[in-house]
Amino acid sequence: LEKVLPGIVNFVLPVGQMTNIFVYGTLKKGQPNHYRMLNTANGRAEFLGCARTIDKYPLVIAGKYNIPFLLNVPGEGQRVQGEVYRVDDQMLKFLDWFESCPQMYQRSQVLLELEDWVGEGEDALKVRSTFQAFTYSTTTYKPEWLQNSTFESYDSYGNHGLRLVSREARDLDWHKQM
Repeated sequence: LEKVLPGIVNFVLPVGQMTNIFVYGTLKKGQPNHYRMLNTANGRAEFLGCARTIDKYPLVIAGKYNIPFLLNVPGEGQRVQGEVYRVDDQMLKFLDWFESCPQMYQRSQVLLELEDWVGEGEDALKVRSTFQAFTYSTTTYKPEWLQNSTFESYDSYGNHGLRLVSREARDLDWHKQM
C-alpha cells in the first residue's frame, strides 16, 4: 500500500465507544420522537430489548407541553418500563443535546431488570438479569410535579389525554418555561 500511496500509513481505527441507553418516553418505538433514534445523521442506535427499573421512580407527564419526565427520586413512583439501545458516541452526543442535558435532564446510570433481549453477541443478557444503563432523569423539576400521577410505562397516545406537543409546535424558549 505504501508503494501506491507514499506517506500514507495503513492502520485500523479503534471501534468507537458504544453506550447502553434506557429510554422510557418519547424516544421509544411507536412514540413521537422514535424517528430520531432511527436517523443515522444523529448517529447509530441499535435496539437491544426491553427492561424495567429495579427502583421505583416517579415518571410524570408535566408542563404545558405534556413532556414525560423521570424524576430522580428513587423509591417513589413505579418501576418504569422502557427500551434499551446501544448507541455510538455521535448518537450519545445528539441525545445529550436533544434532552437538554444537563440543564433540563441529567444523564445518569440506572439499574435495570431485563424483560426481553434481542441484542446478539458475547454481551447478550438473559431475561430477569440485572444490568446498568444510562438514562435521562431530572433533578430540576417543579416541586408540585411530585403530586402528578405516575406511570409505569409512557404512551403519548394513552388514555390520560396528555398528548405530547411537538417541539415544532412549542414556543421558541420552551425549555426555559419548564
